Amino acid sequence: MRVIVGIDESDESFYALQWAMNNLFNGLIGGEPSLVTLVHVRPPSKRYGVPPAAFPAGPGVTALPSTGVLDSERRTEEQISAAILSRALEMCSNKVKAETLIVEGDPKDMLCEISEQMKVDLLIVGSRGLGRIKRAFLGSVSDYCAHHAKCPTLIVKPPTKD
Repeated sequence: MRVIVGIDESDESFYALQWAMNNLFNGLIGGEPSLVTLVHVRPPSKRYGVPPAAFPAGPGVTALPSTGVLDSERRTEEQISAAILSRALEMCSNKVKAETLIVEGDPKDMLCEISEQMKVDLLIVGSRGLGRIKRAFLGSVSDYCAHHAKCPTLIVKPPTKD
């Protein structure tokens, strides 16, 4: 079984990953997958004109193509992405084999595109719990993925705060 988990800086995405580690990968549902890919999607870097793309950058790490010019803003973006995925990888250690992928683009489009390209069995995303009005204006990555991904999509909602 091959699984993708969408990861960003939100608590909801880390909750979704933790939920998957506790419920899917402990043999409770469907056994242990062969590979989990942690995908972080950054907004496109308009200053550089680089089209959304990614390539493997070593064991368990994937990076964006370099434009030859890396200023402090670009390095900061890369450090933030690396920190987010490092935290996610720690959550996976000793539980499941995991790799990371960093891509640029619109998260909802990229998660659906990558899950189709990689022929995954399951896409897991967190839910921020937007209301109908906010979801209509801001859009919802989880809602979009549920309707457009070509694989089953699991949306993990965090517990309600009383």
